[in-house]
Order: sequence, then structure tokens, then C-alpha cells
Amino acid sequence: MADMRLIVAGAGGRMGRALTRVISETAGAVLAGALEAPGSELLGKDAGVLAGLPANGVKLSADLWALSKDADGILDFTVPGATIANVAIAAQRGLVHVIGTTGLSASDDAVIRSVAAQAIVVKSGNMSLGVNLLAALVRRVAQSLGDDFDIEILEMHHRSKIDAPSGTALMLGEAAAAGRRIALEEHSARGRDGVTGARRAGDIGFASLRGGTAAGDHSVIFAGPHERIILSHHAEDRILFAHGALRAAMWAHGKKPGFYTMADVLGLSDI
Repeated sequence: MADMRLIVAGAGGRMGRALTRVISETAGAVLAGALEAPGSELLGKDAGVLAGLPANGVKLSADLWALSKDADGILDFTVPGATIANVAIAAQRGLVHVIGTTGLSASDDAVIRSVAAQAIVVKSGNMSLGVNLLAALVRRVAQSLGDDFDIEILEMHHRSKIDAPSGTALMLGEAAAAGRRIALEEHSARGRDGVTGARRAGDIGFASLRGGTAAGDHSVIFAGPHERIILSHHAEDRILFAHGALRAAMWAHGKKPGFYTMADVLGLSDI
């Protein structure tokens, strides 16, 4: 099979540069384009050089329509507005669209799902193998434990992260809610401050920490009478998310149109 030709969205950012490096190291994948926001000072720069590699001749561009003419997929870790703009073009071109963007709203998710009848979309709040295993375990533990165990989710990221809770924390919250067979949006407690009163039974709590260069730490705490069960994952380098995204793209190449998650990619749907 020919190499999968991939576009990296947000190629000038930290994740974009990591994705460029991983593509260069992976047999069967080739960098076909590097997308950056209109007006960026990085437009026209060489994607390889920005990623700390030898020049590869792929210049950063703001024109996804032109870049996607000869591409097979796009790896998209950007911001909600950019991702939603990319969705329409990816669908028109028939690209595999791997979405790792966080901070997407319910309406954004609806737009993404609306193209799944004609496009191949793989979306996840976290692309790592470990986190997706954690989510499967969280769902199973939440299903097994009674309502007398409270669920709290703690996450920490670097000081530059702009959304909270993290997409991964929300993904873990959704896993816990699925295990309890409840709707997360109706049982979510965030931003406690002041005199809050006693904890509401059945809520799934979230706490977000920001500081330093933390790539991503997540813990799910099941706090019951006289005992706590804590399931945790600690990311040491964002390169692991890049490896997961590339794995997702290559898995999805040739699949039928539809909406997929990393649980599908990793065969964890039944755990």
C-alpha cells in the first residue's frame, strides 16, 4: 500500500511539531502538508526545520483546500474554531480527520458528527494508549461500585493550557457516567468555591490545576466509606499523543465513513 499522505494542522505549535517528527520516523506515512492559521508569522516556514529536523520542503500554509488536493488525512490538534473550519473541507475531500482538539462545545460536536455519514472521523479527548485504557477501567469500576462511592477527577496541565477541565478529564468523566448510566451534564460539579454545602449525591466532581510544563496528569478518585480507589495516568511527553494520533490515522485509512474513537482504534470498546 502507498504511504499515507498526511496534513498536520497547527504545524507551528508544540503538538504540530511533535506530529511532524513522528511522521518523519514512521514507515508508511509521509508529510503532505503543514497548515497554520491565517496571519501567522510562521507561514512560509519549513515544517521540518520548525520541528527540529532537516528541511523537508513542506512550507506552512493557511490554505487547507489547496493542501488537501493530494492528501489522505489530516491530524488536527488546534482550537475549536479552526477544527470546525477544517471539518467541512476534510469531508469534501474525503480525508481521514483525526481530531485531538479540546474545548469543543456541544454544538461543535454536533457539526463534527454531522459529516460522519460521508467522512471518516476519529475524535478523542486524548490519543494515548494509557489514557484510553484508563477510561475503559474507569467505566468498569464505576459500573461495579455502588453509589456510596463518590467520583472525583483531578487533572494538571502546563501553564499555557487555555481550557478547563481538560478534554481528557471530560472523557474520563463521560466514562464514569457511562458506567453509572447517568448523563454527565446533569451530574457534573465544577469550580467549587465558598460555602458550597454538602456534596450532592451522584455528582462527578472536577478539579483543574495549571502550572509549569506538565504534559498531563489525570487521576480518577472513587471515595467510599473508609477507603479510596485511585486510578491515574501521567504523561511525560506530548510525543505519546502524536504517536497515538498517527496510529489512529493509519488505522482509519480505508475504513467506511463514520465517527470513531480511540476505543475503536485500540479495540477497547468491549472492556
